[in-house]
Amino acid sequence: MPEYLAPGVYVEEVSFRSKSIEGVSTTTTGFVGAARYGPTLLSPDVITSLVEYERIYGDRQKLQFGTDSIDNYLWHAVRAFFENGGKRLYVARAYRPTSGEIISLAGHKYEDAVPPGFARSTAGDANLRVMARFPGGGGNMRVRVTLQAGPNIYDSASGTLNGLSHRDVVVLVPKATSPPGSASFAVATWSPTTGWSLGGAVLGDLASVRIITATVTITPPDPNIPSFVYPDLALDKDHRRNGADDSLATQFALDQPSLGRARSIPIVVETKNLADGAAILSHFVTLKSGPSSPPSSPPGPKRLDELLVQTTPSADADRSYDFMLDGGNDGLRPGVKEYEGVGAADPTSKEKSALKALEDIDDISIVAAPGSSASSDALAIAGKVISHAQFMRYRIAVLDSMPKQSIADVKDMKGKIDSTYAALYYPWITVVDPVTRVEINLPPSGFVAGIYARNDINRGVFKAPANEVVDGAVGLETILNKSQQDILNPLGVNCFRFFEGRGYRLWGARTTSSDPEWKYVNLRRYFAYLEHSIDKGTQWAVFEPNGERLWANVATSIKDFLFNEWVNGALLGDRAEKAYFVKCDRSTMTQNDLDNGRLVCLVGVAALRPAEYVIIRIGQWTADRKA
Repeated sequence: MPEYLAPGVYVEEVSFRSKSIEGVSTTTTGFVGAARYGPTLLSPDVITSLVEYERIYGDRQKLQFGTDSIDNYLWHAVRAFFENGGKRLYVARAYRPTSGEIISLAGHKYEDAVPPGFARSTAGDANLRVMARFPGGGGNMRVRVTLQAGPNIYDSASGTLNGLSHRDVVVLVPKATSPPGSASFAVATWSPTTGWSLGGAVLGDLASVRIITATVTITPPDPNIPSFVYPDLALDKDHRRNGADDSLATQFALDQPSLGRARSIPIVVETKNLADGAAILSHFVTLKSGPSSPPSSPPGPKRLDELLVQTTPSADADRSYDFMLDGGNDGLRPGVKEYEGVGAADPTSKEKSALKALEDIDDISIVAAPGSSASSDALAIAGKVISHAQFMRYRIAVLDSMPKQSIADVKDMKGKIDSTYAALYYPWITVVDPVTRVEINLPPSGFVAGIYARNDINRGVFKAPANEVVDGAVGLETILNKSQQDILNPLGVNCFRFFEGRGYRLWGARTTSSDPEWKYVNLRRYFAYLEHSIDKGTQWAVFEPNGERLWANVATSIKDFLFNEWVNGALLGDRAEKAYFVKCDRSTMTQNDLDNGRLVCLVGVAALRPAEYVIIRIGQWTADRKA
């Protein structure tokens, strides 16, 4: 209660309405699979387009597992997901190194050997090394460092420096009376007492002072992916701009200040025995020009330091040094362990992978492992995906049939799966591979997850995600007729069919459960939606006084939410009282419940089931017969 101690008028805010419940998202999807690049032990971030996926997880090229080359099923699944209506996606990479356990570069030191699978610069430099931040064949990139000199900032007439910042790396050009090639580098420092210091240089002896910066261009191995460009980086590690570090060393440091940067910065640049930015610049001059190359004169090529100080423009390529990263590989084909992920053994560890990493993301409602069904561990991996969905409660697992399966084979596969939290799809879908321009068969989970999202956005999660066009499909691995689907549909195998004039369509919406109460996908997903929405929307009630007022508020909140669902056509019944009921009173709680701090609310809903069989009966009628 507020305290009223002094006389006066007290204006207070009160609420005369119940708390509202907002429906949760049902379209956010999580994929687990092998990729060409990207983080293996970091929490995934949401991806909203194929371009975003490629910038983090690499290109569309085939995966090379030892001597085996396989299609990049995860990339194709992401593409199919967005083409079919998906909006938000989390990707957790499954990676199996050629030796040892999955590791990251955390705690890596310059003296340490580069872990297996990580690409690194092949120059053999003892003082500067560039390497991929993550393992994979997509890490075999070209890293180009281009140095550029700004305009002259020294006004010899007034003896002032204009536009100079603390810890800028500058090139000092002496007056014409100095010997050729005597330009030097320095780190500019500022002191309130002594002013500017340029490494002991005397301003009166200089003709010009130019600030040197670097632009880093990272070119992935796939020419279809645009380069990463980081312009105007300072060379000294202690340089700051607008209060933030902006140097070459901090931009590509091993330890990043945020998870977002740790995911998206693709390389690591390490230096050793290079004390400051001037030393780094001198080192690049040595790398580019050679340790003992004398100053050149026409018509021979000029040294890097000469190009930086000359007044006529020079080509960027002449002022650039390329680090070619090599040695990155896709490891071995991931198995059950890699798809299950790490992170359970050590609850204090922030490093998690695969399905374990997806456990920390509450928004996901659909989960799949595209391409896993093509491995020898297909059933075991499917079991892990199902277990994950059951553990998280509000998710459904989209399972792929195996490639080139006959009807008998997929029937046998379904016989080993029974879960209300999973749906199985058959057969694989044929598309045109944008890499090779030939037709390939792909697992259906990427298409299905996109169809789920499109269905939910256009109609609602209560509508069965079936009788939907498969965008991007040019064929099916196996063309099914009605008689063949008559065998599979009652078993809980959802089929893709071709219909003349209507294209390729998803023609099934059953779970893998043997329980008839939960045999439809939309029923399972709709109840997950209701439960998750009510779960999140009633958290305010925890630790409130457990009495009639709280019971009424909780019941009203849920009733208002369900009334809106009924109005939107998600529940069966011509009146609201037929569509749902909510009870939260003495009839749902015993004194023992109250003594132990339990509030029990009973909710019932009349959920809609799909019209899976539309039956129209036609009989003969005589014209003179009365109705």
